[in-house]
Amino acid sequence: MKFPRALPIGIFLLISAIALLSAFAIERGEAQRASTQLTARTDAIASALERRANASSAYLRAGAALLSTLGDIPEAEFRRFVSELRLDSDFRGNDGIGWAMVVRPGEEDEFDALMERDYAMPHPLYPRPTGSQPFAVPVTYLHPQNDRSRRALGYDMYSEPARRSAMIEAAVSASPTASDGVVLQQEGGIEAPGFLIYMPVYTPAPGGRALQGYIYSPFNADQFLHTALELEEAGQFGVQLFDGDRASPGNLLASTIADENPDAHFSRREVTIANNTWLLVVSRSGGGLLSGLAFATLMFGLLVASLLAVVVRLLTQQAEEDEATLAWYSEQASIRNSLTRELNHRVKNTLANVLSIISLTRRRSEDLESFADSLTGRIRALSATHDLLTQSDWGATPVGAVVEAELLPYATSGDHTLVIEGEAVNLAPNEALSLGLAVHELATNAAKYGALSVPDGNLKVTWELVSEELVRIEWLERGGPPVKQDRGRGFGTDLIQRIVAHELSNPVELSFEPEGVRCVMCVPIRRPREFALRAGALTSKGKRMRRGRIASRLEAEGQ
Repeated sequence: MKFPRALPIGIFLLISAIALLSAFAIERGEAQRASTQLTARTDAIASALERRANASSAYLRAGAALLSTLGDIPEAEFRRFVSELRLDSDFRGNDGIGWAMVVRPGEEDEFDALMERDYAMPHPLYPRPTGSQPFAVPVTYLHPQNDRSRRALGYDMYSEPARRSAMIEAAVSASPTASDGVVLQQEGGIEAPGFLIYMPVYTPAPGGRALQGYIYSPFNADQFLHTALELEEAGQFGVQLFDGDRASPGNLLASTIADENPDAHFSRREVTIANNTWLLVVSRSGGGLLSGLAFATLMFGLLVASLLAVVVRLLTQQAEEDEATLAWYSEQASIRNSLTRELNHRVKNTLANVLSIISLTRRRSEDLESFADSLTGRIRALSATHDLLTQSDWGATPVGAVVEAELLPYATSGDHTLVIEGEAVNLAPNEALSLGLAVHELATNAAKYGALSVPDGNLKVTWELVSEELVRIEWLERGGPPVKQDRGRGFGTDLIQRIVAHELSNPVELSFEPEGVRCVMCVPIRRPREFALRAGALTSKGKRMRRGRIASRLEAEGQ
């Protein structure tokens, strides 16, 4: 039975998709609710602004009706009228109520005298008319009186275009009319946006009526907005009031936010403030990518998906391991049999080498003692090389390790010079055994008759790569006793030139030069290969098991 690895991932993706869709649905519902709430709040704030403006317009209509019944309008009578309105408690958000009389050309000095008489100090008309307009409309009275309101006394509002346009519109419509955004004279030069609402006052005149002046209310736009919001709390919403297009920063009259959030949601409404249309913008912060409920739903879904994926992964992994274990056990018998045959083959080869050594040693020995000594040394050489192969798990063995193992007994003496050097080259097991035997025979001969037999002898063993498949090893003795040229042929010579040369598949150059023995061997380099059946087992279904577990089981089985 197959257990696909993609199954846990598929379950995770499925549960995650369900959680994501649920979070999206919740977020969409929250967005619709927030949009509805934003629209409702915008309508409520717009209504509050219009109610506040309508209340101011009502006061101005009442004042205009009263003032139209009076001929001249004395300051005391106007002050009493304003005081009865209780502006501090019922009419907050504006800078009071003012009267601005019409001053026609030639009446400027009369107006200056009136202001000096009523205020006991001069408040002349400014800027002085230049004749470019039919009349001036200076601020005559502004109550409640304070330092702020006194800054505006005598100012000709008709000389400023925005104020003049509102006054003309009010005179034509005979109704309260708000000006566009201006900076009030009361601000004393501070750039604080504001506006004014004008209501014309007429008196009877022959053939009709005559414009006597304007009763008006000045407003600081920011205070007007905040007092209107007291009627309808803005809460977490940002409120901006524009005199015209929102795209122009200069049109901003009032705002409750310091900096605009580019991710905020906006709702826009046009509001009518005393016959003047403004733009109300109410904003609400986006609140992040996900709402709390949507985020919690998504996190819970991802957690559940992760847990299910882990559980399914563990189950499928256990099933795969069980299946691989069964396949692994079914292969062990075959591997054991093959390894046993391999071991038998190697033992037979070793015994054959031992028998050959015994036979040749017996032929060349003159007595039992020399036979035992020669045989013991050669068997020990074979054993030393076997130890190296065992340490490497019968794998690749360095040339230097083989040479050093055979020459170790002679390396501790300081009577002669011993040099061993060469590149890092590894040999296969058979080549390492043959090289060990050859080095042992050469060392034994050097210790008896050559460079290692005298204090000043020099022995140099070097090797280098001739190609990627062949290493050249040179044995060179110097400084020893002169080599006899009429010497007989011994077992060592036969072993090196026949057995070792045959095992190495290359001839061995062995020369007995007068100054010392020289031997050159070319040893093939075979790339180590893993036992075929063992490698096949690792690439089979058993390879899907955890390698650590396979290794521990192999060790437990004695592999």
